[in-house]
Amino acid sequence: MDSVEVAGLRIAYQRAGQGPPLVLLHGAYEDSRIWWRQLDGLSDDFSVIAWDAPGCGQSDDPPPELTGPDFGDALARFLRAVVSEKPHVLGLSWGSCVALELYKGHPQAAASLVLASAYAGWAGSLPPREVERRIAQISAELGQPAEAFVQDWLPTLFTERAGPALLEEAAAIIADFHPAGMRAMLNAMGRSDYRDVLPVITVPTLLLYGAEDVRAPLDVARDMHRNIRGSELVVLPDVGHLAPCEAPEAFNAAVRRFLHAHPA
Repeated sequence: MDSVEVAGLRIAYQRAGQGPPLVLLHGAYEDSRIWWRQLDGLSDDFSVIAWDAPGCGQSDDPPPELTGPDFGDALARFLRAVVSEKPHVLGLSWGSCVALELYKGHPQAAASLVLASAYAGWAGSLPPREVERRIAQISAELGQPAEAFVQDWLPTLFTERAGPALLEEAAAIIADFHPAGMRAMLNAMGRSDYRDVLPVITVPTLLLYGAEDVRAPLDVARDMHRNIRGSELVVLPDVGHLAPCEAPEAFNAAVRRFLHAHPA
C-alpha cells in the first residue's frame, strides 16, 4: 500500500498499471481490497488507483464532524496528490455518493464518471422510511462485532449464485471495518440527496448496475439515467449489488469500452 497525507489524514491506496488514471472508490463497510479484480483486469490499459477512504482500510479515521462536502474535498486533494492528469472516477455504492460530492464541489476534477450500483444519495433515491431503516440498522451495528451482522449483509450484496469463496472474501473485508470511520461516513452522508447535482453533470457518465441488485434496484438506476443528460445505462444480468466482484469480466468490459469511447 502507498499513502499520502490529505488534510492531516493518512490516506492509503493501491496502484497498478500504466496509462490514463482510473480512480476507484469503494462502498461502505469496504476498502480498496474489494477492487483487486479491477486492479488486475484493467491495469493493462489504465493506471488504476483504489483508495481506502478516510475511516476505512489502512487510512486514518476522520474526525466525527466530517461532512459530505469534506469527503468530496478530501477526494479532490487526494487526486491532486496522486495523479498528474484529470482522472476517470468510478464510485461503487457509497463511493458513488463521494463521486457526486466531488463533482458538486469540484466539477472540473474528473474526466468522466462511472457510477456503479449508485444512488443520488440515499435520501435522493430511496423512500424516507427506507433511509431511516438503513440508518438505524447501521447505527445499531456499529456497537457490535462484525460477526453479529455480516451474514445479514451478504444476501443484500450478492445473488444466490455467488460462490462461498466470494462470500467469505466479502465477509472478511466487512469484518475489518472501522466503527469510528463508519460512524463518520453515516453522519456525513446517511441522509444525502444529490438530485440537484444530476442535471448539471456534463462529463461522460456511465451508470452500471446489476439486474438483481436489491440495494440499488433498477428503478433507482433508471431515475439516475433520466436525470443525467447523455448518460449511458448498462445493466449486467444475473448480478447483485457488488457487481465488480460477482461479475468482474462483464463489469471490466463495460468500463473498458466506455473509457475507450471517452478518453480523457
